[in-house]
Amino acid sequence: MQKPIRRVGVIGAGVMGSGIAAHLANAGVQAVLLDIVPPNLTDDQKKNRAARNGFAQGGLDKAIKNRPALFYHPSNARLVTVGNLEDDIQELASCDLVIEAIIEKLEVKRALFEKLVKVVRPDCIVASNTSGLRIHDMVAGFPDSFRKNFLVMHFFNPVRYMKLLELVSGPETDPAVTDRVKAFGKNALGKGIVIGKDTPNFVGNRIGTHAIMIGIHQMLKDGLSPEDVDALTGAPMGHPKSASFRTADMVGLDTLKHVADNCYAALTTDEEREVFKVPAYINAMVEKKLLGDKTKGGFYKKTGEGIATLDPTSGEYRAKGGDEALQKTAKSISKVEDPKERVKKLVADTSKAGQYAWTVISRSLAYSARRIGEIADDVTAIDDAMKWGYNWELGPFETWDALGFAETVDRMEKDGIALPDSIKKMKASGAKSFYNADGTVYSLVKNAYVKREVDPRETTLTILRKGGTPVLKNDGAEAWDIGDGVLSLTFKTKANSIDPDIIKMLHEACAKAEDGFRALLIANEGEHFCVGANLFGVVMAAGAKQWDQLSEMVHGYQYATQRMKYASVPVVALPYGYTFGGGLELCYGCDAVQAAAETYCGLVEVGVGLIPGGAGNMNMLWRGLDGVLEGAASNTYDIVTQVFKNIALAKVATSAEEGKHLGYFKKSDGVSFDRARQLSEGKARAIGLAQAGYHAPIPRAYKLPGESGIATLSMMVDTLVAGGFASEHDALIARKLATVLCGGVSGAAHEVTENEMLDLEREAFLSLCGEPKSQERMQYMLMNNKPLRN
Repeated sequence: MQKPIRRVGVIGAGVMGSGIAAHLANAGVQAVLLDIVPPNLTDDQKKNRAARNGFAQGGLDKAIKNRPALFYHPSNARLVTVGNLEDDIQELASCDLVIEAIIEKLEVKRALFEKLVKVVRPDCIVASNTSGLRIHDMVAGFPDSFRKNFLVMHFFNPVRYMKLLELVSGPETDPAVTDRVKAFGKNALGKGIVIGKDTPNFVGNRIGTHAIMIGIHQMLKDGLSPEDVDALTGAPMGHPKSASFRTADMVGLDTLKHVADNCYAALTTDEEREVFKVPAYINAMVEKKLLGDKTKGGFYKKTGEGIATLDPTSGEYRAKGGDEALQKTAKSISKVEDPKERVKKLVADTSKAGQYAWTVISRSLAYSARRIGEIADDVTAIDDAMKWGYNWELGPFETWDALGFAETVDRMEKDGIALPDSIKKMKASGAKSFYNADGTVYSLVKNAYVKREVDPRETTLTILRKGGTPVLKNDGAEAWDIGDGVLSLTFKTKANSIDPDIIKMLHEACAKAEDGFRALLIANEGEHFCVGANLFGVVMAAGAKQWDQLSEMVHGYQYATQRMKYASVPVVALPYGYTFGGGLELCYGCDAVQAAAETYCGLVEVGVGLIPGGAGNMNMLWRGLDGVLEGAASNTYDIVTQVFKNIALAKVATSAEEGKHLGYFKKSDGVSFDRARQLSEGKARAIGLAQAGYHAPIPRAYKLPGESGIATLSMMVDTLVAGGFASEHDALIARKLATVLCGGVSGAAHEVTENEMLDLEREAFLSLCGEPKSQERMQYMLMNNKPLRN
């Protein structure tokens, strides 16, 4: 167990500093955010604390308003205290860790450290978020106690969303300090830790910038356009869709230039130093303030006629274009689902597309291999850095394995690409790949396979599954024994959408879990947990007016969620990514949820002209009413109204924490900061419930607003229609929803049971399925392959 870090000082309230403070608050850690006193204050302002704190407060305010959100919920900002370095530097005396994120100038950082030495506790850890300065230069001449507690914590922006945290220790850094920060970054902040060496731009930016710059230089050599390059260096290579030039626009060309210039200046002995030399046309763009998104124009710019592209040869914007045949090839390859097969197909292509891709990839792979021992000691560090910091699907050495290790070496040598001796020794040893199925990885430092260091919490269903076959299986889902008395159910449909096979399997899995297991886990794989119902069956049944079949389908899912809720064993769901419509209704039917922090959830059925049809209306309302103490005076209408707004406006929570605030998850539900640990944490939660003497809940019934509530909500809807904010069809959906949530016209006369609520929901759902406007919306969503979301 490491000594906890409870209070952290962050110096510098710019984009990085405020982002770091926000994520510390997300993790429940107190943050003290300090910046300089703004210059040029008036004499009166100099006496005003609010004015003196202007930079820090401004940074916090921007972080709160930022989109995408930096805080999991705006209320988390209460954990951030702002101040300035003149009046409030003593606040750092009570901090366990201080992180500086100020301007990248050595003399400015050293001046700050001179102040910190006099303030912080002897055991306080001081970290720099620098991306390029050397530790030796930053701390030379400072006391031994300061140097042993100093290291680099290099976060990637935006801090909330980027998993990578690079840790770099100096020659005098106490290993216990590094271990403590590593544990804090991993366990508290949910970061993926890469241990780098004290070299320019460390690991991620060194390899990533090299890869981007190779692509940029090669573009002109091959006579390609920015559009061509982005078509190839995105999904076909297993990289983000933003690819090269779009990524540069998002990050900012000034930032890209700064990182590349830093490499060029510092890497005087690097064999590929010239790769980092920024082309003249990019220097000209920076001079003209064509920096990308931040200046509304970079390589791409929105115009009245559409997207314009900057022509590197002329320096002027032109209509979007490029090589149509090349882009068609790239688009076809990008449709291959497996990234390993995708990149293999790309490199095997004999056209201009494949030739460019091979040149860029082969040089990047060889460069990565030559950096082992210099920037990091193992291939996993580089692979993890690129996956976590640049969102690559495969790291360089995983890509090498996908292409075939020996074949790739042969092709590189044929092309005259310089390879380190370690690669030649590896090939001579007969090694077939960097990574083996037995958990070993090839060490280019030791020239042998070594056991890969793995956190046992970072497990997968493949690892946990027992036996060679599932316990239950159909075309839509399968259930496996994952040990310790837990049965795990996994969907197999596209985007994990709910269809009749899944509905059937939910009933069967509950029965099987009760007969031979002590808990049931709903653990899906893929990009998203569940995008909702598969609308195809609904559209087909409604179009054919097969109302009995449709009613049976809706009834089946309603009572599947009820079956889970009242099972004799605990049921736990593990939502992540998109958890919309029926996916969230599934979570309502579970005793507990272990959600990934980045879970985006809501009941969004109004977007296709429907209301929730899987007991979601009742269960969301019941969640709100459950919090009212027996005997306490309460206005049921207020709770009904808020639930009505959440559903009618298709309100989506942009984090699991916000989902708790909106009533989508329970306050007691768990949140996994690192998705890689979600499965083990969810399984532990299920086992914990089982071991704690689990009993199924008792069905509930409530008096609801009834007819008067329906009338009041309808008036609200009428006002929106009159003001032009809602259509008549929107109003129809809203009135149906109001009727359900108010318990029907007689909801105030008696306690409305769950079965009565489900009958009301099913009746409203089916009636809306018969509406032509609703059918049009559903058909549009299907034709455009859109998930069920607003």
